[in-house]
Amino acid sequence: MTIEEAKEIKKQFDQDQTPSEEDKFIYTEAMDFLISETSDPYYMMELGGWYYEQKDFRLAKKYYEMAAALDDPNAYLCLGYIWYYGRTGEPDYKQAFECYSKAAERGSIVAEYKLADMYKNGYYVKKDYEKYKEIIEKLYEDVREAKYLSEPLPEIFTRLAAIRAGEGRKAEAAQLYLQAEDFLAQRIRYNPFFGNLSIMKYLIEDLYKLLDFDWYDINFYDLYYALQSPVKVTYEYTADDGSTRDVTVASKYEDGGAVVEFEGKWFRSIDDFFAKAEIDGHRVTEVYDRFYMIDQEDNYE
Repeated sequence: MTIEEAKEIKKQFDQDQTPSEEDKFIYTEAMDFLISETSDPYYMMELGGWYYEQKDFRLAKKYYEMAAALDDPNAYLCLGYIWYYGRTGEPDYKQAFECYSKAAERGSIVAEYKLADMYKNGYYVKKDYEKYKEIIEKLYEDVREAKYLSEPLPEIFTRLAAIRAGEGRKAEAAQLYLQAEDFLAQRIRYNPFFGNLSIMKYLIEDLYKLLDFDWYDINFYDLYYALQSPVKVTYEYTADDGSTRDVTVASKYEDGGAVVEFEGKWFRSIDDFFAKAEIDGHRVTEVYDRFYMIDQEDNYE
């Protein structure tokens, strides 16, 4: 294998939406080759990020540590997540704080709001809610005009929304949640990373603590809330060729939890549905705006 061949394998893999197990193996071999031949932290972070998305956190940590040894700023951020959430064992908040601090010193807004979270929760540092609010208010000004989907607008807007809700400013909080939802839905269209879906799930739950749920004014991601009860929702779906057809999403309860039926397939949970459901070869999260609700049936059996 040559460097150019390995780069071509990476390029083809990045464009493949449904890689086979063999494709994944060839990709990891090519990336390891690029790392060994170039010692470029870019490839270390790419492979570490891929393993993180696969939830193989042990290998993710290995490559992040390789990049951190070369002082890559993103590596410190990613290692902060490994330690903060205890991805490879128990959380280590001291290590997380140190990694986030190094990333923040190098300009990472994400690291800054994670440090704010540590002040809010009293993890390694003394709990300081006012400092948490101060940091989030400042970061809101930094991202409020965000133009790129990779920017952490939803993460900061949802935190500020919770602050506003706690201050009794519920209308302002709801508006922040709605803005974050729109931005995040567009991000998920291109990057259905499990972390993005988790943010959306909790965003919707928090939004409907402030607003009454209205079946006549909902969007596709509101299913995170609606499917928590037995229900059948019928949508008009617009296909690639412009034709339309009716499709249904239904939730039922088995063994105390929701299972979801869509396009003749069953999903073991609402999370599983949003992570895996497809229609006409597209992830539902890719074509979420092609669904127009036309009917719903409560207490569906």
